[in-house]
Amino acid sequence: MMSSSRRSRTQKMRVPQFAQRGPLEVPLPTEKDWPVDDEENYEFQDLNMGLDSLPQPYRMISKLVDLLIGWAWELIEEREMLKEVESNQIPPTIYSPCAEIQHSTVPSCMTIAQDYLFIGGAKGFSIYNLYNAKRMYVWEKPKVDVTHIWATDLGNEILIVPVDKMGIVRLFYFYKDVLFLVKAINEVDDTSKQSTCVKMKISYGGDFAAFLLQGSGDVWLDVYKLPKDSWLKEVEHPQLALNSKKKIRQPQLNPLDPVTAENAEMDVSISFKGDVKLSLPVYIMKIKPPKPITGTTFKSPLECFAKIEDYCGMGSGQNHFIRDSHWEQHMEVFYTTYKKHLDKEREEEPLSVATFHFLLPSCITTMPSEAKIPPGVVCTLGMHWTGSHNFFFYSLNKSPKDKVDPENVWPCAAPIAMSQLSGSSSYLVLACEDGVLILWDLIQGFPFGVVALPEGYFCQSIQFLRFFVVHEGQNMYPEGPVKSQMKCVVLCTNASLHLVSASGTRGPTIEVLVKKPLKHLEEAICTVAVIPALPGMVLIFSRNHSVSLMDVAKAEIICAFASPVSHQLEVSWKPLFIVSAYHPYFLIHSMEGSHSDGETEPTNDAENTSNSILYFNFEAYPLLENISKNCTISQKVLADCNALPQVLPLEKKCELLLQKSFQKLAKNEANRRDWWVRLRKYSMFLHRENLKK
Repeated sequence: MMSSSRRSRTQKMRVPQFAQRGPLEVPLPTEKDWPVDDEENYEFQDLNMGLDSLPQPYRMISKLVDLLIGWAWELIEEREMLKEVESNQIPPTIYSPCAEIQHSTVPSCMTIAQDYLFIGGAKGFSIYNLYNAKRMYVWEKPKVDVTHIWATDLGNEILIVPVDKMGIVRLFYFYKDVLFLVKAINEVDDTSKQSTCVKMKISYGGDFAAFLLQGSGDVWLDVYKLPKDSWLKEVEHPQLALNSKKKIRQPQLNPLDPVTAENAEMDVSISFKGDVKLSLPVYIMKIKPPKPITGTTFKSPLECFAKIEDYCGMGSGQNHFIRDSHWEQHMEVFYTTYKKHLDKEREEEPLSVATFHFLLPSCITTMPSEAKIPPGVVCTLGMHWTGSHNFFFYSLNKSPKDKVDPENVWPCAAPIAMSQLSGSSSYLVLACEDGVLILWDLIQGFPFGVVALPEGYFCQSIQFLRFFVVHEGQNMYPEGPVKSQMKCVVLCTNASLHLVSASGTRGPTIEVLVKKPLKHLEEAICTVAVIPALPGMVLIFSRNHSVSLMDVAKAEIICAFASPVSHQLEVSWKPLFIVSAYHPYFLIHSMEGSHSDGETEPTNDAENTSNSILYFNFEAYPLLENISKNCTISQKVLADCNALPQVLPLEKKCELLLQKSFQKLAKNEANRRDWWVRLRKYSMFLHRENLKK
């Protein structure tokens, strides 16, 4: 009714005779006979507007009121449209957690390895058994509040690396329910010389470890070789079994039942041997940020090239032939051009931070011929620094006496913002500050190509997906190795989500999974996580504290999980979670009743805070049970399906190629024969016509 009333007020009406601009004419009886030129005498206005024109300021007030009414009407129409769309949508199924693990303090970090859960918090970290959800051991030390923790599976052993609030990193060795302290990497007696650990990483297989440290206004990367074989011999020696604590056997607990704090403290089946001294990690090298580029000291280009030994470090920009006078001229032009922007007070630049990865032997990572590297052992460290255009490669086959120079350098057109290595160390993605992604196939030794995010989009995180195919509407993993096939999801700073795919030499492609939110900012994505147990599935954590599961092949939400945060809390959410790499479950910290600004501080105050860890098992939900248990497809089925040639064996690809070639030749031969038949018939027709004449 409101829309009809508005149309009635603005309907087209004829102006009276005295208000017409043209000469006076007597109108014809019907509108069909009106002249076309007469349309100019019609205006969308009120009949009495010329007589009842409002004076100022009432005319301005009337216009403002009309404008407000128009805006209100547009808002009403938009809300009605959204309500209609939401009413037609089917809300996703929400699943509740399968179990709940109660923790005595507020957890600040957690990780999993094998069948154990490691939770860091105030005064140390705790170890839980995932099968019965019982706490097995608590390592505590005064004033050691663990803020980050990592765990690496070595087969029968586990390496545990916690970092406390003071930035001190410790290395623990966990073997057969016995915990050993190997070393506090950067702990010193003089606190004025204390360095803090910013990042750390353990290589695949646990042969090497790297720690990014900073202190006294400097930052550097320390690389160690871990003597894991010596550790195994030392802990299995009979003399090291002295003073071992007797294990207490406790009744098993159903993992689907909630665990109380009293029950969680019953099982103490792990012993700590602090008096056992294991072999210390072997220091290899110290890598510092590249020096600022200054004027050259070389007198000729030949002297510049002679500085480079065996082409190591070529491309870093350190050895050049640009003199100081050239730099001064460029700086003078720069300051003159941007003087008005540089006159403002400049903020102090933060210390450079490195991102580093351990790389397996490949066509890219060249090694000396005399170096013998066992299969599956990393040989190269790849890294880049904040604001740097270069990606450096350092050989791990060095001793502390060797000179630390990069073996290879990849210069990029723009500074590298972030990089990500796949779990199999086969693929590498370099994300530049201009929104360009550079995709590399390290095993084959060639780049997939370069793909650019939309203009104004910048990369926030990159998550690799294990390559999957869609067979009969279901995502499935191909059995056996798959070469030169890559998929990853890219989360941008504007909360948009993209899927990047690359296949051999075809060039990478990018498609939008979730568009950036324009009006409903509470639905924006804050982080994503890949689920290896479910092909093509990712967990999406939104700012409104919702957790949902998305199928990237269809770009659809499959289901949702119970929110670990109370909706009554207005908090900036930084979810604390961990997804298993080998089993179909994930854990997330429940924050009901907590007050957090995104950075969790370890504390013992648990009166108004829920310290539980929620356990979600995908196989316990009917919608995901079949996907988790039937997620692989055999090579035989793929060989019979011609729609998936990218994962077929080489012999099958050649066979299909030959079949297509033969079919094309046969088609061409049939067309040639048909052409000759038509030509012969036409010739006979012309011959008969000539005979008739």
